[in-house]
Amino acid sequence: MTTAEARRTIHALFRLESPRLIAALSRLLRDVGEAEELAQDALVSALEHWPETGVPENPAAWLMATAKRRAIDELRRRKLLERKHRELGAGAELEQDLERELEQALDSDLGDDLLRLMFTACHPVLSRDARVALTLRLLGGLSTDEIARAFLAAEPTIAQRIVRAKRTLAEASVPFELPSKHELRARLGSVLEVIYLVFNEGYSATAGEDLMRPALCQDAIRLGRVLCSSLPEQAEAHGLLALMLIQSSRAAARTTAEGQPVLLLEQDRSLWDREQIREGLAALAHAVELAGHAGSYTLQAAIAACHARAQAAEDTDWPRIAALYLALSERAPSPIVELNRAVAVGMAFGPAHGLRILEVLEDDPTLEHYPLLPAVRGDLLAKLERHAEASAEFERAAELTRNAREREVLLQRAQASRRAKVDVSS
Repeated sequence: MTTAEARRTIHALFRLESPRLIAALSRLLRDVGEAEELAQDALVSALEHWPETGVPENPAAWLMATAKRRAIDELRRRKLLERKHRELGAGAELEQDLERELEQALDSDLGDDLLRLMFTACHPVLSRDARVALTLRLLGGLSTDEIARAFLAAEPTIAQRIVRAKRTLAEASVPFELPSKHELRARLGSVLEVIYLVFNEGYSATAGEDLMRPALCQDAIRLGRVLCSSLPEQAEAHGLLALMLIQSSRAAARTTAEGQPVLLLEQDRSLWDREQIREGLAALAHAVELAGHAGSYTLQAAIAACHARAQAAEDTDWPRIAALYLALSERAPSPIVELNRAVAVGMAFGPAHGLRILEVLEDDPTLEHYPLLPAVRGDLLAKLERHAEASAEFERAAELTRNAREREVLLQRAQASRRAKVDVSS
């Protein structure tokens, strides 16, 4: 194995193992920042030794043992300082006690530790951007550079965000523990939000050359599975997992071979991942069974399920989707939900009905620079054969989007509307 191959292997293994390392060390040290530093020390040690000695037969155990030794050194230093060197003679006995204590932490239920780490990284004391960055760092195993590339941000900006987040947690003395039962519901919302933000950035990149960043989608789904297995009675956790799985199932059909976006109704449904759909529908059924009423993620999953169940685009149950969006707008009202409801209503009852919903949204300041508003309006206008207006809306949407692939499609639609206008008038 070459040095370059060894380094790639080390980074791939560390990404898989680092959440477990950090979670176990955090429970022992009660300091997320310090736990991450010790895990990083283990990575550095692997990078120094493995290219020369080769990758160990059990690399995960090697990383864990290295992190364990560093944790013992740190705890021993703390204990000795606390005792003010009064028990220096009991050094060997102290180290054995620390070894047993750490072994118990590392051998404990991984799901519980990961869940604690998730709630810590998504603590409301942090800003939303800080929660996302810290979650990707601690639970996704991403480097600062990878997080910066994923969100098209400067690496120093992301590094500062992560450092400030860890400092904020330490200064606020945020405990490394699960929230109490009466706090769980409120705190769970923050965790679900962060996971879905990560998924959405992978599913529809807000900027850059690529429509999707699949690795982020998979990170979010993995975290969703951990959450569901650790909190099996939380319906919205299952609802979110169902939503992500069903949406992710379309990945292979969402772009052409050249990377251009393919609209949902034009996708080759034979390319949809039926195994992910089955798992998503099962998670949705479980969420509905658990909940007395459907939450926002469960409702969104139900909408995605309508598309997944349709064998062809023309089989889509648009009246059902429109009704689900109405329920979603009542439970979690937002301009984005209303925008999507306009699409569904336009498909179910005609484009003029969809446009009437959009009229209410035209002056909403939160949508002023949102490219999907003029894109949806352009689509509805094109269906009404108001081609000149449609072309102008598509061009407006192209100006607003920061994603190069989406811009190409919108400009193509603007051009198609201009040609349609010429055909009609000639």
